[in-house]
Amino acid sequence: MNNNNFGTIGHVKRNYRPAIITISVVLIGAIGVLAGMPGIEDFDAFDVTILPLLNAILNSFTFLFLVGALIAILKRNVKVHRRFIYSAFVTTFFFLITYVTFHFLSPSTPYGGSGLLAGIYYFVLITHITLAAAIVPLALTSVARAWNQENERHRKIARWTMPIWLYVSFTGVLVYIMISPYY
Repeated sequence: MNNNNFGTIGHVKRNYRPAIITISVVLIGAIGVLAGMPGIEDFDAFDVTILPLLNAILNSFTFLFLVGALIAILKRNVKVHRRFIYSAFVTTFFFLITYVTFHFLSPSTPYGGSGLLAGIYYFVLITHITLAAAIVPLALTSVARAWNQENERHRKIARWTMPIWLYVSFTGVLVYIMISPYY
């Protein structure tokens, strides 16, 4: 396989747009619905507060995988870049499972801080949530363009996707650190 592209020569381009739109709408919609739910009353099968910690750990791995992917592509090592990106997708997938599970089982945790720290927390939280919603179709479109060997179009969108995904994964950890005393 040529190390300068993501697929094989003669690869048939596929239309991933319907899947990207469907996944994005369903995922963002489900998370939006869960945000307004009260959680399951008296759930005690396990301590659900372990899930936000797991989310932060998974976000940390996603961040590290993305940094590795960025370094690899800057060194023009597409094979290693691809592996790091797939690893970031895997940790993000597991993050989404634990995130949805936590918000299904537990009510939202209010931030208990005040003053400047509260302002910082809410700024980080709002930008994190907004960009997390945006990263779903961006990341899926980026990988679809790579799969279709649309390398120039992939590079154009990846220039936006990579920094946003890095920000989202990093601020996910930061949000956890700031709110964890209130669980």
